[in-house]
Formats: sequence, structure tokens, C-alpha cells
Amino acid sequence: MNIPSAKILSRRLGAALVGAAAIALAGAASAETVRVGVSAGPHAQILDAVKPIAAKQGLEIKIVEFTDYVIPNAALAAGEIEANSFQHQPYLDNQVQDRGLDLVSVGKTVVFPMGIYSNKVKSLAELPEGATVAVPNDPTNGGRALLLLEAEGVIKLTEGAGLKATPIDVVENPKNIRIVELDAAQLPRSLGDVTAAAVNTNYALESGLNPLTDAIARESADSPYTNIIAVREQDKDKPWVKQLVEAYHSPEVKQFVQDKFKGSVVAGW
Repeated sequence: MNIPSAKILSRRLGAALVGAAAIALAGAASAETVRVGVSAGPHAQILDAVKPIAAKQGLEIKIVEFTDYVIPNAALAAGEIEANSFQHQPYLDNQVQDRGLDLVSVGKTVVFPMGIYSNKVKSLAELPEGATVAVPNDPTNGGRALLLLEAEGVIKLTEGAGLKATPIDVVENPKNIRIVELDAAQLPRSLGDVTAAAVNTNYALESGLNPLTDAIARESADSPYTNIIAVREQDKDKPWVKQLVEAYHSPEVKQFVQDKFKGSVVAGW
């Protein structure tokens, strides 16, 4: 048997190391990085679970957190991020119509059933005459809160008001409740000042509220408010978009949502 000399072995080892380094560099160069805007809390936590799944497909996700519902779409339209995951379809539709944004939905994510919370009453039936109820001040979530109040028999809205209902659409108000509109992120902190407040689940969880035990009323998970991943129209057919959606829709991420949120957040795909 012919045994290679130490010098030959050294050369072969060096060549192998160079080859391995070249492959690694090529892999690093081919990996694509996308910045995805999210609101703090569940959206960020879920996307963090998506990251390792996407990484296996060569897609690196950089999570960019925002503290309100307006900036993520403006940042996406301006090219400061490549995608966002924080809003439901009616909200995106409203933003596109009102602001002329060239954004589209490319995949569903999760449903956050809205809840009504109170530090003063244990059910909506206990609302006193003239109670103050706070709702989000953005068009779609405000309408969503009013529809929930209507479904619970607290108010009645004008026929056809639909998802864009506003307080002026209230046509029956037996207890003469006063509806106040506040920034969605401020609603949990308003509970000391109002009788009740309709709070989006992401802000409820972020403030320490448990939607399953603390809400005195709650939307059905079967609602039109499934959240979505949005991108610029010009990017919708790019390969990384398909990779991002497929990673989000993986069985591992669905299991994470079930285990982490135990029904307060529901997979919408």
C-alpha cells in the first residue's frame, strides 16, 4: 500500500480547508437578508420562531420592532423594510385606500381575537348607565370594537355600517354609554379611568392581561381580522417572499403558536 508523505497530506488538507472555506463563503453570499417590521409582543415572538425555519432555506430574517400601527406601513412603502407582519387585512385595505400605499398581502398569519376588559365590572351586563367604554381610534379596529359591542347587545349600529363603523353609526344605546376613542396602545393603561375598554390582543398580552381569563367579552376566532404578511407590490413575486411565507406556515411555527399562547392567539392558515 502506498502511504502518502506528510508533505502531500499537508497539501491535501490545505486544499480541503480552502475548498470548505470557499463553499462557506459562497453559502454566506447567497443567503438573502430581509427586514420584517412587527409590533412588539406576539408578532415579534412568532417571527422569532420563524427565523430558524427560514434560515434553513437560505433566508435570513432581521426583525424590526415598531410601537404603533402607522409607521410599519410607511417604512415598508419607503423601502426601509422589505415586509411587515403586524396588521389584519381590513387595516391594510384601509391604509392602501387612504394613503395610496402600493402594498399587498402575500400570506395569512394569526388571529388575535379582540377582547373587552374592565377593572370595574365583571360582565357587560353590569355596565352602569352612562358608562365610559374606550375603543381604538383607528378606523378598522374601532369598527371592530363597535361590532363586538353590538354582538354583545350593548349597542346597535346602523344597518350596513360594517367593518368601518364609527361612533356616529350607533343608533341604539340603551345604557347611554359614552364611547371614547384612544390610541390602541394606550387602551390597557386606560382601564383605571374608563368603565371598560376594547383592547387588541397583542397589546393586552404585552400589558400582562390574559385574554382567556381577564376579558369580559371576546371575539370569535372565526373573524375577518386574520393578520397578514405585507410586501411592496413590486416584490410580491420574488423568491424570498415565497420562502418567508412557507417558513411562517410551517408545522413548527403553528405548534409554537399553540404552545406559547394557548388559544389567546390562533393560527390563521
